[in-house]
Amino acid sequence: MLEQKTVVVTGSTRGIGRGLAKEFLKLGHSVMVSGRSEASVESAIENLTHFAADSARIAGQVCEISDLAQVQDLWDAAKARFGSVDIWINNAGAISVMHPIGELHPEDMRDIPETNLVGMMNGCRVALNGMTEQGYGALYTFEGFGSDGAKSEGMSVYGATKFGLRYFTKSLVKETRKGPVIVGSMSPGMVTTEMLLGARDEVSPERWKSMQFIYRILAEEVETVTPWLVEGVLKNSKHGASIAWLTRGKALLRFAKHFLIKKRPIPRGLEDTA
Repeated sequence: MLEQKTVVVTGSTRGIGRGLAKEFLKLGHSVMVSGRSEASVESAIENLTHFAADSARIAGQVCEISDLAQVQDLWDAAKARFGSVDIWINNAGAISVMHPIGELHPEDMRDIPETNLVGMMNGCRVALNGMTEQGYGALYTFEGFGSDGAKSEGMSVYGATKFGLRYFTKSLVKETRKGPVIVGSMSPGMVTTEMLLGARDEVSPERWKSMQFIYRILAEEVETVTPWLVEGVLKNSKHGASIAWLTRGKALLRFAKHFLIKKRPIPRGLEDTA
């Protein structure tokens, strides 16, 4: 873990992506952040530079990951700046408002698959080709709700993309098993990002009450999950590894502790739901 790495994290101007970038920088690694706008990238760099031992270890690039050419530009920029790319994390994702399929805007129905599936595939294609050429590297996809087949009202499009992402990742692991690139997946569980907390303004008070009950038991703050994920990535040398924070066993233990032992502290952002 002490060897300096170069890391590209897509969708790293906010939320979990920025949290991952922050932890890699704190450990002395070099990071290329990316986002959809120049303003978001500049803001992220300004924020994250405080965690870098050397400001030269952070750079940024505007990237719409559904555009293959822009993803290639992201790889090229990272390689030009740092010389190589050791780790590529396909974190960028989009989520719809929690409405039934018949009430979703056409833009949501297009943007979510283009970001979560096509964008992820673009990232895998570009990183895999680049890492194969350099002879080494590690590539990760980012799972989310629906990856394991779980279903919830209003999450049909998002869940379908994450279910497809898991299938794609497993297939890619098989395709690349004899190559020089480690391919795996990451799963953060429930994290109190803007994406998760934004649901309170999109659903009925009754549904939010039931959702926040689950969140209070299972959800974590970005600052809790991202150091663990980063440590897992840096330690991993296994092809096909799944670096998952919230396993089924851990979730069951959380519920047991909640009802039988004591309630855990309320994650930040859910305080007003106590």
